[in-house]
Amino acid sequence: QVLIVGSGGGTVQAGESLTLSCTASRLPFGEVAMGWFRQAPGKERTQVSCMYLNDASKIYADSVKGRFNISRDNAKKHTIHLQMNNLKPEDTAMYYCAARYGVIGTSTTPSLYTHWGQGTQVTVSS
Repeated sequence: QVLIVGSGGGTVQAGESLTLSCTASRLPFGEVAMGWFRQAPGKERTQVSCMYLNDASKIYADSVKGRFNISRDNAKKHTIHLQMNNLKPEDTAMYYCAARYGVIGTSTTPSLYTHWGQGTQVTVSS
């Protein structure tokens, strides 16, 4: 059974940084995409950044471009990191790590990811 474990959330001041990490265990060999999504209270879950691990191609939401960077951990299988810089109050949300396998490429659509982590809270105060 696939297990997704994310970590790294917390409370910071605007302008500060946080790094989220996520590891997917027991994924089958082959095509894998992983990413981070976020959901604020009363809002829908939206994509933050995703990566197709096989070629490290990545996508970002417009709201985080230039501030966030997603990377693949080459030392640890099926592990990604999301470096979040210059955080803003509007980045406050529950952040969820997700993974999918068996499909080439990545996607911004939450419903296309089949495995989800438990969520980690990011709170940015002004």
